Amino acid sequence: MLFVSHLEQKFDHQTIFQDINFELKEADNLVILGKSGCGKTTLLNLISGMIQPTTGTITLNHQNIQKPTSDIAFILQNFGLLPWKTILQNVELGLKIKGISRQERRQKAISILNTLEIYNRENDYPGTLSGGEQQRVAIARAYAMEPKLLLMDEPFSSLDALTREKLQDTLLNTWQKIKVPYIMVTHSIEEAAFLGKKIAIFSGKPATFSKVFANVFSGNTRYRNSDQYYQMIKKIRSYMEQNW
Repeated sequence: MLFVSHLEQKFDHQTIFQDINFELKEADNLVILGKSGCGKTTLLNLISGMIQPTTGTITLNHQNIQKPTSDIAFILQNFGLLPWKTILQNVELGLKIKGISRQERRQKAISILNTLEIYNRENDYPGTLSGGEQQRVAIARAYAMEPKLLLMDEPFSSLDALTREKLQDTLLNTWQKIKVPYIMVTHSIEEAAFLGKKIAIFSGKPATFSKVFANVFSGNTRYRNSDQYYQMIKKIRSYMEQNW
């Protein structure tokens, strides 16, 4: 699936991060926790192909990632929706660029919108939706492309606590149905513990994956109320307090 090997990135002769190595298998996921400015978003940009690493390799299904590809979808913090296009047009956008017929892309867009519980809103505009609904549309647009990998850069950070938890549930339920592996960056220990089957702590100068937690009990929405969930939060918090 995804292999990241000996990744290093420098800007103006300063090493931002180094020796990043990990593998992401099909139906797997990874959540990355780290301080502001440590290079988390830069790492996602490298994996997406938007920029190239100083050294190291990134391969997806044995193909080197050297430029953006429709096999990798990227969900941003600010939703990234086009306000002058309807919900349907936003979700269809990537499919239209790929040359998918109008009928087929409409069917795919409506289907994924329904999966994400956006019903009968396809002719509305993003400005009429709540923040949570807009992010559901952004997720729908990503999944409509049938990507091999989904990248998310703090996708829920601008939302209120309850909306954030509902969207975490939605993401997890959708992942269970569609099984597209994802990598998410977040500042929230609770979010990482809930959504990550693997949780990487990105720390140090230069930054690296100083610790990777295996979160074997995660994977369904009931996990949020389990003892294992709270134990995982405590383990992550304890490590970060001692090694931050």
